[in-house]
Amino acid sequence: MISVPLSVLELTWVQEGHSAQEALADTVEMARRIERLGYRRFWVGEHHSTYISAGVAPAVIIAQVAASTSSIMVGSGGVMLSNHSPFAVAEQFATLDALHPGRIDLGVGSGAGTTNERAVQALRRSSMGRGATDYARDVRALIEFLAGGISTDDLMLLPWYESSTPLWLLATSQHGAQLAADLGLPLVVGHHIRPENTAATVARYREVFQPSRWSGRPYVMLSVQAVCADTDERAEVLSRPADLLRADLVAGRTPTLLSPEAASYYEPTGADLDVIAQARMHQVRGGPHTVVRRLAKLVAECRADELMIMTPVYDLADRTRSFELIVTTVGAEVANRG
Repeated sequence: MISVPLSVLELTWVQEGHSAQEALADTVEMARRIERLGYRRFWVGEHHSTYISAGVAPAVIIAQVAASTSSIMVGSGGVMLSNHSPFAVAEQFATLDALHPGRIDLGVGSGAGTTNERAVQALRRSSMGRGATDYARDVRALIEFLAGGISTDDLMLLPWYESSTPLWLLATSQHGAQLAADLGLPLVVGHHIRPENTAATVARYREVFQPSRWSGRPYVMLSVQAVCADTDERAEVLSRPADLLRADLVAGRTPTLLSPEAASYYEPTGADLDVIAQARMHQVRGGPHTVVRRLAKLVAECRADELMIMTPVYDLADRTRSFELIVTTVGAEVANRG
């Protein structure tokens, strides 16, 4: 049984045959639906110079999502801090917090959100060759700005306003977990990115955590890729485009999120089959009880405090149905055991 809060990570997929404008509209509509379903958070990612995602400006998307919903927490999963000035990020999220008090989360990560070196350089000219020390320094600076630790007549976030934006750190390794623990930040573990690192990342974080104003105890949100449908067979059909997308990314091909119908015509071979088989070992897919049982196992193994679900499904209706089946099945199990 899953007894922790459920949240959603949306990566603003641009499906084959659709535009960025349609993907952004779908993201806002998905947030409305997720709020009605009772999920705790709706976060968006940051990716650049790719055909597969229109999520290039998290703060802008968050503003639109927050304005289009009324109660759900909205945030970034995450802002890639190597691409931005910490002060600019603090200003953006303080402004979002002022517009939507108590509803904005700021999750930050160390990646670039792209493998395109020209895009990396264009985003922040000093980001080429940046390392872990630079990232840690930027996170600390961001904390000071948000906490009001640096405030003078000529340097402030907003006049006569104290931001209450919660800060989260994204990590897929023990190094990221160590930084989050040192700073006393809640941790988001990207199980959907590097599942082989999850156990060690969580263990390290809990082992060395130091309480802070951000969190008095270790708090782990586990981010998992899951596809749920009315039957195991239907879930396999809906998951096939994501399988092919994963193979494209690993092979360095232009990634595409095909429709299930289009994906059915592709038969992966050779290295693609190996990539897909490896990825499937750590993904959650199937009918409602299959999915909830596997998610509950992951939560228990990691002692997760919250579960964030990422669902790379082509059609908005199918994606909505996946989240609906998960939350209603969890609710039914809680009611039956209560």
